[in-house]
Amino acid sequence: MIGHSVSHDSILNVLRLHRSSRFSPLPFTTLTRHSYPSHLTTKTRQLMVIMEKSENRPYGQYHYVEIPTSPDATPMHARRGRISRLAVALSFISLLTLSTVFFAIPGINFSVCHKMRGKFGALLSTPKGGETPVPASSNKVPLEAHIMSKCPDAQDCLQKLVVPAMEQISEKVDFELSFIASVTNQSSDIHCKHGPGECIGDMLMLCAQDLPFSPEGETEKTTRMPTIRSLGFANCLVGQYEDIPDRTLVQNCALQHGIDFESLNSCVSRQEDDPTNGDLSGLALLRQSAVHSADLEVHTSCTVRLDDSVWCVRDDGEWKNCAKEGKGSQVSTLVEEIERLWDEKN
Repeated sequence: MIGHSVSHDSILNVLRLHRSSRFSPLPFTTLTRHSYPSHLTTKTRQLMVIMEKSENRPYGQYHYVEIPTSPDATPMHARRGRISRLAVALSFISLLTLSTVFFAIPGINFSVCHKMRGKFGALLSTPKGGETPVPASSNKVPLEAHIMSKCPDAQDCLQKLVVPAMEQISEKVDFELSFIASVTNQSSDIHCKHGPGECIGDMLMLCAQDLPFSPEGETEKTTRMPTIRSLGFANCLVGQYEDIPDRTLVQNCALQHGIDFESLNSCVSRQEDDPTNGDLSGLALLRQSAVHSADLEVHTSCTVRLDDSVWCVRDDGEWKNCAKEGKGSQVSTLVEEIERLWDEKN
């Protein structure tokens, strides 16, 4: 298996990026100032987005420069498009430059996750008005989904089981979305099966889950982001997993579920952590989550765990190893079991 490493150091070393409108199959290519690969078609060149360091900004700040879509534009002398200035030091999109090194980490095996199936339109709805999140309780039933953000099995798992169940029973559940990736003690790099874009998608979902939140009428952000918002955001992204981490997709999903885009951007691009204040970078959150999944010996996206035991697995387009004699993949069965566990705990 070929992995893709992600580290913050590589962000500052690469100023430009070639990528397709869908993150793969085209490889990542580091471009010099006036050279582009000769094999690229005109259409591919039009899809190229170049991250370029601004001459008028401090070191580490960037702006977007898009290749014009005019047929007269050439790869050598394409004029700069309209500049969209960023409000933060580094956009999470620049994280797409994270790596040109591809190698595997031995000892961690991932299950098959490659079949492309149709998208599902159903999204967890988030109320437009404010809501007061239910305080964390030790009496709630632990429910956890371990996924890879660009995996079609993750889409099926969330939209066919987890989200429908949560819509009925969320107030009785302590839900956690965890991620599967490969880490090593030799470096801070993280390897994601579906490439750096998946690492970014994972970080976005973890950052959304970890962001502070202020209930309506309160100015101080003292609680964690309500699950209905963070899970809704994750479900929205997974609904178009092939496009992760497209900026428009992320902005739209954040807007739909009441999550501040700039806060997400800051979390994903943060290079220094402050554990004392709970301010962890997206990379640190992903590493922490990946280690957690590995410690539980969870290597398959998607694995659903209920009350600290494997409940059901979605792998290669099929439900496997589901509880209740295979009926655990049914929403009603999961809801009934959560109700039973809730009554038992309370």
